[in-house]
Amino acid sequence: MPEFKVVVADPEKARSYQVEVKGEDAEKLIGKRIGDVIDGEIVGLPGYKLKITGGTDKDGFPMRPDIHGPVRVRLLLSGPPGFRPERKGERRRKTVRGNTISEDIVQVNTVIVEYGDKPVEELLGEGGEE
Repeated sequence: MPEFKVVVADPEKARSYQVEVKGEDAEKLIGKRIGDVIDGEIVGLPGYKLKITGGTDKDGFPMRPDIHGPVRVRLLLSGPPGFRPERKGERRRKTVRGNTISEDIVQVNTVIVEYGDKPVEELLGEGGEE
């Protein structure tokens, strides 16, 4: 059974919250892609809409929106995500993940795009990170 850590970023408050998602709710995330909008009910935010912005797999490799499918590939990268060049024009071969959520993904990054009736702090607690 899949299990994800969903990081919910709140752009209005400049805070992020980490929520464990297991079971049936986690299965709803499988097959979703970066850029998809999901219902906030999955992470305990009724009335909210969340946009998937990225994530990492079980070995820490980041997801890239330009690679289709749940595959892991080695690419020659010149910029983020997955590589931050130190010099202008620097490129490096790095392993990255595709843009589709599979059971190998551990962390899913999301951002709130539509707010519900209750505030996020009330629903997820005060455990926000700055």
